[in-house]
Amino acid sequence: MLELSDLLEAHERVRETSRHTPLERSHTYSAMTGADVHLKLENFQRTGAFKIRGATNRIATLSADQKDAGVVTASAGNHAQGVALAATRAGVDAKIVMPEYAPIAKVKATRNYGAEVVLSGSDYAEAAERAHEIEREENRTYVHAFDDEMVMAGQGTIGLEILEDCPDLDTVVVPIGGGGLISGIATAIKEQKPDTRVIGVQADGASSAARSLEKGERISLDGVDTIADGIATRSVGEETFAHIQEYVDEIVTVSDPEIAVTIVYLLERSKTMVEGAGAVPLAAVLFEAFDYEPDETIVAALCGGNIDLNTLTNVVVRGLVETGRYLKIRTVLKDRPGALEDLLDIFTAHRANIYAIHHDRTSRDVNMSDTEVEIELEMRGPDHVEAFLADLREAGYEVDVLV
Repeated sequence: MLELSDLLEAHERVRETSRHTPLERSHTYSAMTGADVHLKLENFQRTGAFKIRGATNRIATLSADQKDAGVVTASAGNHAQGVALAATRAGVDAKIVMPEYAPIAKVKATRNYGAEVVLSGSDYAEAAERAHEIEREENRTYVHAFDDEMVMAGQGTIGLEILEDCPDLDTVVVPIGGGGLISGIATAIKEQKPDTRVIGVQADGASSAARSLEKGERISLDGVDTIADGIATRSVGEETFAHIQEYVDEIVTVSDPEIAVTIVYLLERSKTMVEGAGAVPLAAVLFEAFDYEPDETIVAALCGGNIDLNTLTNVVVRGLVETGRYLKIRTVLKDRPGALEDLLDIFTAHRANIYAIHHDRTSRDVNMSDTEVEIELEMRGPDHVEAFLADLREAGYEVDVLV
């Protein structure tokens, strides 16, 4: 098990490579929840995520022979970038195996930090199999993404910073993929302030740690499905699970729609971009995935900001849909002059702003005397959407909500 001294030593090793990231109180989320909400902005870290800490600490502890032989690892993206930069700064050759469908931005960034990238497998588990083959073939040292004490200690330096900047915190909320981040942070927090709660958060579609803690033993999922690719692992590590059992008070899950809404909130209200894994701690607070008291001081660790722009586009649209800000509908009109104008009169009355209209006379799903219309709209919230749809249907239109 990690000790506080391991984290303090790691802090000395990583301080020149990693940044002491900001911890800021959010008036917006405090007002929304009634709690005293603070954000640990690890998305401002070098490489855009916390992984540089653990990678730097692990590589710093390699022997001279291990450094000469080089390192290898598997990662969906953030650990890849962390290892790439840490290895380059230490003059160590790095080979990174990433899943074939890893976000393009993360693949490019990893190469730009100086590592050789090998694309293999459909997910982290399959990429790790190939990385271990390279480990054996080339006698490289495998730098595990989470199940390694030196990696965990490096990630735990975040916990040291949290306590330094917010010594009166009551609860810290941390995302869980393989468990390295929460193992390090929980050790830092509990060894210095044992009454502080440590809450872990996973996505509904990748909830191996939550199920493992409930069952009392590690379980492995057959597959994972979530927009939070940074925590989309089938199981937690052996060493990390031991730390989770020892130090973590509760593990909760949040849905992909809740993650999407939180990303939109952070963009719009905090001017902060995070990836799915970075949003889950705040999502757990905003959607009350765990119980907390009014005025309770809560720190949400936003662990990374490396979201693929194509993914971001889809997530923003989904977030707008979930908050009643975007609506796409389909209806059928008589194919005659003035029919569309009559429909748009209702839009005008509700001040529903039109993004796009698609008018299709050739659809086989309607009578030859009718025309099908699909319309994308900007709305002002769930109540606005509900009232608008009610008036359309009262006026005799059959409306299908597409998104």
